[in-house]
Amino acid sequence: MTVTTAPPPLHRSPVARTLGALLATGFGVLQRLRTPRPIHSRGVVLRGEMRWIPDAEPAGVAFIDDAPPGPVPVVARVSRSLGLPAPLPDIIGLALRVDLAGWDRGTAGTRRGEPAGRQRGASPPTNGETATGSPAVADVELASAGWNVPARFALRPHRRAEHARLGSLLPFQGARGAVLLVARTASGRPPATDPRALDGADDTPWVLTLGHATPAGPWHPFARLVLRLDPDQDDRGLRFDAVRRPIPGARWPAWVRAARQPSYARVQPVDAEIRTPVSQPAAAGT
Repeated sequence: MTVTTAPPPLHRSPVARTLGALLATGFGVLQRLRTPRPIHSRGVVLRGEMRWIPDAEPAGVAFIDDAPPGPVPVVARVSRSLGLPAPLPDIIGLALRVDLAGWDRGTAGTRRGEPAGRQRGASPPTNGETATGSPAVADVELASAGWNVPARFALRPHRRAEHARLGSLLPFQGARGAVLLVARTASGRPPATDPRALDGADDTPWVLTLGHATPAGPWHPFARLVLRLDPDQDDRGLRFDAVRRPIPGARWPAWVRAARQPSYARVQPVDAEIRTPVSQPAAAGT
């Protein structure tokens, strides 16, 4: 199935289209000053896995409800949006790229609340690629925000990443309606949010709990995320786009695409290298 990522026609979501055009212009200006990333210009690459929580509350989204039978590889990047030096507060960003091999029909787990024979998840080919030849991965983009309504829709600066609630801010559509994602620290912390501060960093894991909610509803935990410092800190292949590479079962509304995709199209080449969670770290000295 082809996922539509382009902004909708002007007669749909005209306000969001206007906002998207303004943001694209602003991001274009910023990119001239901070190439190649206008925001989150420096980040630390992390590697780890996700494990789904048994008997979690369903969301009407295959990614959440169709629990894989085992851990799923993840590669991530944590960063400060404006690049302000710690301990100054900044918008903390956490972007995840999830391997989708676990959603293959032959290996996916049981849909929450249904027998195994009725499991319905996304079904990327077993060779790890989509029908178009691109890697079978999904991106999740989170930023420090509030917890309750309406704060969960607003960015909130933090001094430390482990103290932030990291939310998706904009909802996507599932089978039951709009859904938001959130991650909060259960234990540990990232080794740094700036690669220049990695000297002496240890391998202590950063453990986060992922949750989902309707726009006005309570948060429900559904997975545990364990991240560690990746030996390969080359992040050129880590340009994230949650609309272009959606999680299984997610559909982005027209107004969300209209507001955000012009900026992504301005600053991210469509044929850029995509680093996957199962890529091997570069050998030392290369």
